[in-house]
Amino acid sequence: MEHKHSYKKFTLKNGLRVIFAPMPATQAATVLTLFGVGSRYETHALNGASHYIEHMMFKGTERRPTTLDISRELDRIGAEYNAYTGKDRTGYWITTAKKHLELALDITFDMLLHSKFDHDEVERERKVILEEIKMYEENPLMHIEDLFEGAMYAGHELGWNIAGTKETMAGIGKKELTAFKERFYYPHNTVVIVAGSFDETQTRQIIEKHMAGFRSGKEAVRRPRLFHPKKNPTVALHHRQVQQVQMALGFPSYGYDHKNLPALHLLNVVLGGNMSSRLFISVRERRALAYSVHSSSEQYAETGNFKVRAGLDASRIDEAIHVILDELDAIRHGVSAKELEDAKEYTRGKLGLALEDSAELATWYGNQELFLHNMRTPDEQLKRIDAVTLGQVKAVAQDIIRREKICCAIIGPWSDKGKFSKLFKI
Repeated sequence: MEHKHSYKKFTLKNGLRVIFAPMPATQAATVLTLFGVGSRYETHALNGASHYIEHMMFKGTERRPTTLDISRELDRIGAEYNAYTGKDRTGYWITTAKKHLELALDITFDMLLHSKFDHDEVERERKVILEEIKMYEENPLMHIEDLFEGAMYAGHELGWNIAGTKETMAGIGKKELTAFKERFYYPHNTVVIVAGSFDETQTRQIIEKHMAGFRSGKEAVRRPRLFHPKKNPTVALHHRQVQQVQMALGFPSYGYDHKNLPALHLLNVVLGGNMSSRLFISVRERRALAYSVHSSSEQYAETGNFKVRAGLDASRIDEAIHVILDELDAIRHGVSAKELEDAKEYTRGKLGLALEDSAELATWYGNQELFLHNMRTPDEQLKRIDAVTLGQVKAVAQDIIRREKICCAIIGPWSDKGKFSKLFKI
């Protein structure tokens, strides 16, 4: 499939970056606003502040005093909208029919610039977030991610929970939230992306009208501490009386702009990226050891991780781990020419489908503007994928998949890590 995506970028006088990614064939438009802040920018006492602020943005402005005033206006036009907080970004988005884009922009900028942070709402939302933290902790499918990254990045902000903890949430109030927001929500740390079908001249005028007053100047931003991978293998065990064990097993990997990422992406597809992958066939289809098994790759600025996730039968955990480790060892010897070509075709197809969606296209360009030194169109990314050789995939497998760097997190009915240390020979 031939993609012909293009973008335009301009910067307002105050330093705010704006990206337009037109899609003439759609009737939808998305406005996404990204801020370069997340949990890795927090201090220990403020862990959870970025996520708390994200929640508070939907709680009312001077013009739209309550949550209901905001949601009712968006629901009336059938918009899709939400927000998310990561370890290094916070995003707010609205997708709507083309004719309602002006309203979507108005609501977005009203929330981001004029949210009230009412004291009673701050206190009420604290209870909501504590329930959210509980939901993650009590759901092994969700909690395994936090457990894995907590072990992989132990002793570093990247290992902290994005939502914070029960303890840190108790100490964050309106004063702390507004001070944190002032520090990180400023023009040079912000990207606004509009993707889909829209009038570029009119949209630019609207953005300039709303955002020209967004304060400018050089704010002092706390630079995140760099992470240096640990030398020793790690096992993190969370005792839980469950029949289905959740396991995440992985290795330190590459950061956002690493030259090896296209090869790592294809390695991931072959190993555990879809239902014809090596792990899916050997663990699920041949041996019925898991319902769910897949691999994935996560990137941050200076580091990342490459991991295998699986939901496994507690009584057959040893066999399952042996099979997964055998597949990891085997792929270090490389992949076949057919596997590589199939992985490339799979990637072309998935990217082509994803970029039919204005929200996906907005995210594509927004993340690149925040994190990469050079913006790539989807076409340029596909050229990088197409250029990957068998030798590069093998070299990346040997570089990343190394037993001496293994990190494993398990939620299951065991209290003694020794059993797993033996299985991993660590």
